[in-house]
Amino acid sequence: MDSRFVSLLMLVALAHGPLVMAAGMGGMAGGRMQGGSPPADARDPHAYAEGQDFGELPRLRLADEKAFGSLRVEEMEWVRTRENGAAAFDIQGWFGRDYDRALFKSEGEHDGGRLQDARSELLWGHAVAAFWDAQLGWRHDSGIGPGRDWLAFGIQGLAPYWFEVELTGYLGESGRSAARLDISYELLFTQRLVLTPRLEANLYGKDDPARGLGSGLSDLTAGLRLRYEIRREFAPYLGVEWSSRFGDTADLARLEGGDRRETALVAGLRFWF
Repeated sequence: MDSRFVSLLMLVALAHGPLVMAAGMGGMAGGRMQGGSPPADARDPHAYAEGQDFGELPRLRLADEKAFGSLRVEEMEWVRTRENGAAAFDIQGWFGRDYDRALFKSEGEHDGGRLQDARSELLWGHAVAAFWDAQLGWRHDSGIGPGRDWLAFGIQGLAPYWFEVELTGYLGESGRSAARLDISYELLFTQRLVLTPRLEANLYGKDDPARGLGSGLSDLTAGLRLRYEIRREFAPYLGVEWSSRFGDTADLARLEGGDRRETALVAGLRFWF
């Protein structure tokens, strides 16, 4: 066959597809495309398991269906002021699921062999946003003076720039009302050395002389604690704390021989499990 004719056939084949090429090449593409009925012993492509299955599978359980719990001792410390030493604690625990959980909070001071002042709360928390829980429950004040019971409601979560925030309002007997704000931040110098600034403020709607409290801004406490995490769950720390009383609360403190402002050195442990 003339080479120019073969070249012409190749150009036609490239333009019109492989079928034209096969016809023009004089049977070079021998055989035909596969078709027809499958062999009698062919395997069913939809039955490779040959009748076997996984049996009865349990229902898929998602993470938010499981209950978890934690107890976190934020502060278990010795507090030393210019005139006195005392022990203080701040504990939080919870149990429940991602969206709903029971919470316990307790904070107070022990001095002279007795509990001076303590706040305990039992709350129900419900997730209202990715980093925020709404909380509702009961608060009890104990220590020196008569006990007080409050209805507690508020929010707790992680604000932008990683500030941990607690904002809680309280309604008590005889028209009493109160509010508490707690803000803290963790500044990592290394993966183990962490500085924690913290600010706490308490406000009351009316005077309560039996517990040494005046209306308005009652007290403000700011502190710095530097901890070293031997393990994430166990960390000793050292720090300093400044506290101030205001208004009638400061006047009542002076009548009892206390100071309006105090500076304290603290040393303690932070642990959780």
